[in-house]
Amino acid sequence: MGAGCGGHPLLLLVALALAARLGRPQRWGGFQEKSTSAKNMNSTLAFYTDAYNNKSNDSYLFRVDKLLRSQVQLTTGVEYLVTVRISRTKCKRNDTGTRPCPVQSKNKLRKSFICDFLVYTLPWLNHYQLWNNSCLEA
Repeated sequence: MGAGCGGHPLLLLVALALAARLGRPQRWGGFQEKSTSAKNMNSTLAFYTDAYNNKSNDSYLFRVDKLLRSQVQLTTGVEYLVTVRISRTKCKRNDTGTRPCPVQSKNKLRKSFICDFLVYTLPWLNHYQLWNNSCLEA
């Protein structure tokens, strides 16, 4: 079936069929504050940062500089309800050089937001969807 299926293609197919039939993944336990794997959280934060920067009209890129809260819910995939502080970096949108980008240090260019977002993911397929996002200036 493809790499990353964990050797259970039938189980994956049933889960995807169930998700498609229900229209929205079924919830089994509600959101819980529990530690998640660093790998999954890092890839979720990277996905969110890319999505934020792609929609932003700012000439500078933003990055997550503090994870404030993280909740996880198992459904037909994994849902992350996350609160972060994002800050404007020194990297311009069209820069191809320096990574990671340091946060702006000049007072008039500093800008931060507190953002709440909900991401649905099938991490074994490297599939992410941003379902909800709201940010307020910090």
